[in-house]
Amino acid sequence: MKPNRKKLIRSVCLLLIAMSSVSSIQAEETAPDLMSFAHGTLPVSIDTGSATLRIESEHAIAVIDGNPSGFVAMHKPATPSDTVEIIYELSAATRFDRFAVPNIRETPSPSQTFFKSIEVWGSAEGVEGQFQPLASAELTTHDGPGEVTELTMVDEQPEVRWVKLRLRDGINVERENSFFEFSELIGNGVQQSSEPSNLFNGVWRGRGVKLELLQESASVTGCYDSNSTLSGSVDGRVLRALGTNSAGIGSQFILIATEDGAIQGLRSTNGAPFKPYIGDTSDKSPVCLPPVPAKLGCGSIVHGIGFDFDSAEIRPASHPIISSLYEGLSDETASSMKIIGHSSSEGAADYNRRLSQQRAESVVAALVELGLDPVRLSASGRGEIEPIASNDDEAGRSMNRRVEISCSD
Repeated sequence: MKPNRKKLIRSVCLLLIAMSSVSSIQAEETAPDLMSFAHGTLPVSIDTGSATLRIESEHAIAVIDGNPSGFVAMHKPATPSDTVEIIYELSAATRFDRFAVPNIRETPSPSQTFFKSIEVWGSAEGVEGQFQPLASAELTTHDGPGEVTELTMVDEQPEVRWVKLRLRDGINVERENSFFEFSELIGNGVQQSSEPSNLFNGVWRGRGVKLELLQESASVTGCYDSNSTLSGSVDGRVLRALGTNSAGIGSQFILIATEDGAIQGLRSTNGAPFKPYIGDTSDKSPVCLPPVPAKLGCGSIVHGIGFDFDSAEIRPASHPIISSLYEGLSDETASSMKIIGHSSSEGAADYNRRLSQQRAESVVAALVELGLDPVRLSASGRGEIEPIASNDDEAGRSMNRRVEISCSD
């Protein structure tokens, strides 16, 4: 056999092996939960028919915070005939193919029970528009942790922008007046891209909220608690930011600023679970806001560079973040700039490392296409080995999916 033919056969074999490897890798990424707050879903309406039942934004966010732990959604004196309806606005038009509820567990108390009847409706017209049924189920208690109940989907799924969740009755009602619990609504499907928000400018105050933000393109800097600094990046209408106080204690934020001036979000401090973080716009003067926003560049931790599912293809909606990163790195004098990709922990560790490498390489290619010197750029995929948040809930996982910029002379 001639040498050049041997080389050709060897090259073909290597190509087939590589293709097989990619196929096995591309079967392991978990479909995104489009009903999670971290994915841009926002509660916009809550209705119980009774002011005494005290359902607030915190409860509505808890349904979509990505944490499967149970919580009291409707307080005593709720009855089995009382109904909770929460309407959520999605970040973009969506067609669902799955809804599910995890961790259906009964608290051992005669005064507490888990909701039994669940219905999911959708609308493309708005909060006051006509809603169509999407899915439903009669829930039963799970035998152990980690179980999930699949809802029955309607055959023809419409494309929707608003989702109505309707909950009523209890699995094990022992007393007429009870506390009703819920865990989380998971929703998978296909969602259109959304334009990046430009609403992260201003001052917000609320219970436990002292927040000041300054936005330039996809980059946001600011302060919180009057003396702590933060920085982050915008993906669609979601801001993910990292902060540190004077004692070096860190906080993580997932925030959505609304057109009416409010801010809703989740905050985790010093590794604690994410909790609702809700405030209203304030006319108070800033007390710690930096004079100019910091640019993305060397040392930045960038969230929100989105990729197609099971792919290293950068979504068009992420181009503003890439452009902001390019502008910041163009001003850097470092001779070497490494784009480091990190992932959450779903899927096999080796798969996550290789996919994060491919995605870091895609970011490098996008920066080179915009004009950065390829000699100064390199890519590294670290996968799931360096988390900055818990992988036990979607909020933490969304913080772990990130790109870091490491520079040296």
